[in-house]
Amino acid sequence: VQLQASGGGLVQAGGSLRLSCAASGRTLNNGYMGWFRQAPGKEREFVAAISWRGSTDYADSVKGRFTISRDNAKNTGYLQMNSLKPEDTAVYYCAADARVSWPRRSSDMYDYWGQGTQVTVSS
Repeated sequence: VQLQASGGGLVQAGGSLRLSCAASGRTLNNGYMGWFRQAPGKEREFVAAISWRGSTDYADSVKGRFTISRDNAKNTGYLQMNSLKPEDTAVYYCAADARVSWPRRSSDMYDYWGQGTQVTVSS
């Protein structure tokens, strides 16, 4: 499975961005998709995850501002980010996996990773 993340960019605080994660090589309709981020000098951290049934899970730091979704027909996942803050600045990675387990907050629970997309929020 190959994952291609896109949609990052530079935005002012309070603005919005929508990240996409397109999967190819295998359908992930029965799998799980997650988003992680890594800021300079910090460890990669969990942002959000969605199950094949549509159950969602969010880190406390983004709850109420970010929304994870998926379009199984397009084999694509999304992360809608609203009310962005400077502390949201990071490289964002999408990840996917087919093993049955929930919740999925650890990066060890994902076999497939995208290349990352930079999100920069200016104050």
